[in-house]
Amino acid sequence: MNSPTAPPFQRTKTDNSITMLDLFAGAGGLTNGFYSASERFITERAVEFDAAAAATYTSTFGPKVYAGPIQQWLLDEPTPQVDVVIGGPPCQGFSLLGKRNENDDRNSLWQEYAEVLRRSNPKYFVVENVPAFGKSRQLQDFESAAREGGELSNYRFEWEVLNAADYGAPQARKRAILLGHRKDLPKPKFPNPTHDGRHTTVKEAFRGIPHKADSIAFIRESKIETVTKPMPGPFRTTELHLGREYRELSLQRFRAIPPGGNRMNLPRELLAPCWLNHTTGSGDVMGRLHWDRPSVTIRTEFFKPEKGRYLHPEADRAITHLEAARLQGFTDEHLWVGSKTSIARQIGNAVPRWLGEAIAKSLLENL
Repeated sequence: MNSPTAPPFQRTKTDNSITMLDLFAGAGGLTNGFYSASERFITERAVEFDAAAAATYTSTFGPKVYAGPIQQWLLDEPTPQVDVVIGGPPCQGFSLLGKRNENDDRNSLWQEYAEVLRRSNPKYFVVENVPAFGKSRQLQDFESAAREGGELSNYRFEWEVLNAADYGAPQARKRAILLGHRKDLPKPKFPNPTHDGRHTTVKEAFRGIPHKADSIAFIRESKIETVTKPMPGPFRTTELHLGREYRELSLQRFRAIPPGGNRMNLPRELLAPCWLNHTTGSGDVMGRLHWDRPSVTIRTEFFKPEKGRYLHPEADRAITHLEAARLQGFTDEHLWVGSKTSIARQIGNAVPRWLGEAIAKSLLENL
């Protein structure tokens, strides 16, 4: 198979276009959703610190990306005037996963986001983050900036926690969504759920994907220059049905876990020492996905069954990059750059397409 060359989703601006800035753009999850909502949306500029993710975005959507820190971009380039600003500042400092640190430097990146709003004067803006963002100091600071006399006093915003599964995603993923608007414009509405009570299932998302992974390594040699060094890629999503080489003990454990099961189903002789005296706790560890439900939240290490319910519903392996990308709503034509681990991180950090699309369609009512 030949290496793809032309960006499959590159758009040309027209008089009818709705221009966007995509901050902390990653692999383009939010852009993916907005582009799915309407052909009118077009990225004017994207900003992404991670070189591999920036190359993925460029390969898929065209040369729109500033590959570097947002602080440096604000120094290096004039900020374009756009209709909409979208983005999700990094959330690791106050995520419920791992150790939270209120002083994490990444928590202050909302200030750069606010500075972009001040300079670009968009009609509307979208911030997405983990649900814990709703109780963070960062949200309080954002609210202060929007009060009279603050740097964002020309804007108003509201936020809610939305579940991507309620909008068609085959994945239960809750995100805090903040919708802002200039005071002289109508307030946007949060999208109404379209799939509440009739969620899309893993079986629907995996339709056509073989149970057996294609390979452990990339199936072809391909390199692309990035801002730091040559990296593997670009690869189509369909080229990422990639497995791992497992120890025999891991395979024995996988074989012992029934449909819908988890580590609680393992016989004592197959339990890890740390599990022997822990018979309660998370039921997702070493768990199989359910065919007839949405998946759990796809995170950056979905290829490690010890991290959560990431075993295939039937096959004795973790889900592949292709399967995780399907659960996130990336198209088969999306192009990826980086190592297997880097691409997994890009997939896991993204916003599911269906949630982005629902938000974009709500904004379209006022644009």
